[in-house]
Amino acid sequence: MGICPICGLPEELCSCDSLEQEETIIKVRVEHRRYNKPATVIEGINPKTNDLNKIAKKLKSWLACGGTVKDNKIILLGDHRGDLPRYLEKLGFNPDNIQIL
Repeated sequence: MGICPICGLPEELCSCDSLEQEETIIKVRVEHRRYNKPATVIEGINPKTNDLNKIAKKLKSWLACGGTVKDNKIILLGDHRGDLPRYLEKLGFNPDNIQIL
């Protein structure tokens, strides 16, 4: 049984991860890639506290698209700006902190 270095509570009672996840500001934008194809880029998720590959896998499954994780950004093929806030909210992120650019 360890103690959280951030809040000082025992690890079973620690809620630092969920608090950080709710305070994270996520930026969602669309870039046009090769042959003018759109790609949705999600940045601002902390890779130290969140597994970006696991988040990307869930988003790709829900949105039925391809994608990857590169340079601490999740890149999804296609324009998914309209659907992403709902799915990021399912993953525990605060919808007020999701910026669609």
